[in-house]
Amino acid sequence: MTNKENNFENENNNVNLNNDSFNNMDENNKHIDETTEINIDESMIHEHSASDSSTPNSDTTEDVKESTTTADEFNNYKESTVKEVKKRKKENKGGMRGRLASYIIVGLLCSSLGAGIASVISLNVMDRKIDELKQENKKNPVQNSEFNTSTTTGGLSVPDIVKKVGPAVVGISVKSVQSYGNSPFVQQVEGIGSGVIINEDGYILTNNHVIQNATTINVILNNGDEVEAKVVNADPAYDLAIVKITKDMKMPGVVEFGDSENLSVGEPVVAIGNPLGKELLGSVTTGVVSALNRNIDDKNTDLKLIQTDAAISPGNSGGPLLNSHGQLIGINTEKRVGTGVEGLGFAIPIHQIQPKIEGLMKPKIMLGVTIRQVTEEDSKKYNIPEGLFINDIKPYSSAEKAGLKIGDVITSFNGKKVKTNEELNDLKEKAKEGDKVPVEVDRDGEKVTVNLTLETGY
Repeated sequence: MTNKENNFENENNNVNLNNDSFNNMDENNKHIDETTEINIDESMIHEHSASDSSTPNSDTTEDVKESTTTADEFNNYKESTVKEVKKRKKENKGGMRGRLASYIIVGLLCSSLGAGIASVISLNVMDRKIDELKQENKKNPVQNSEFNTSTTTGGLSVPDIVKKVGPAVVGISVKSVQSYGNSPFVQQVEGIGSGVIINEDGYILTNNHVIQNATTINVILNNGDEVEAKVVNADPAYDLAIVKITKDMKMPGVVEFGDSENLSVGEPVVAIGNPLGKELLGSVTTGVVSALNRNIDDKNTDLKLIQTDAAISPGNSGGPLLNSHGQLIGINTEKRVGTGVEGLGFAIPIHQIQPKIEGLMKPKIMLGVTIRQVTEEDSKKYNIPEGLFINDIKPYSSAEKAGLKIGDVITSFNGKKVKTNEELNDLKEKAKEGDKVPVEVDRDGEKVTVNLTLETGY
């Protein structure tokens, strides 16, 4: 291996009733009272002789009769008349104010009463509207707002979805061996995830990280029974794996595939899985499609995920995300957690992985190499071609048998150029066990071709 290759390998959001109103009323009352005053002038009263004929007074409807009244009698009459006028004036002032105050009070009472009547009328109208809506709902029933089950959409209720899909959802219990640092001791650990049965032959779709490094795998059916299973194939780049039940048995259920390509934000979804282990097998959560085409993996920018607020926990990984028809639209793969973070779950859209499923159902072609991608930037920096740098080779593998070496850069596989892990995996899926394929590598600046016999395994 060259020094350049060694260097490459080693890097890494109120009414206020104002007193002025009363004052204004007083002024108005004063004005009204003044207009009622009667000015008595002596010149207006005349002594009439017996020969005078009576003439009508313009201020009264009665005729003025002959008068033989003396001066003293007149003065007494005048004085008493003036007193009477003043008395009436005083009574008129008080009476007018009293009447005005009464008018105001009556007005306020009428306003309050009117408001009360208006409120009662409004409440009666509202009650009538509610009754009308109730009657309308009886004629046109609407289900839970999360799922419209009307015949126009053909959707299902959540219980119906669970009844339809629940038997196809399984738990995946794995055991693996872990070592810690340079310690010679190893420890067996257990984990659990979820999966969904995709055909009558017992093939199960799940996440790669659920079964990675597993030494034994058991599938837990929805009735609690456990059966043995094995890994058939996996695609780490898409976090997908296919597991197969080894027991010859009738499958309890098979999921129906849906359309994830034409989803809309806000559509209702259901997630089924095992959030915290066997004890919570078949837990159901609901939510909506929060967003589409989310990329949260810098290593695979082609993978565009469905974001949902349906509760997804670690044990839900590999379980199904379903639409309102109970169809598979995604594989739950991840939940982002952290302080103040809630409702961030992600699923792999089924339309992105469906073309890969057929290939993953075939036994995995194993080359027996650990590789790292050489990017365009790496190529310029280390003066080596773009491709797949071999970091390690497993003993007795097909790669070792063919003569591949650590430090080689794979540039072509079976006559096709390769620059990424995805491209190599796609080519491997098209091949079958026993095929002999040419593999071209760059070795210390020279092109070398080796013939490799493909083997399966995991």
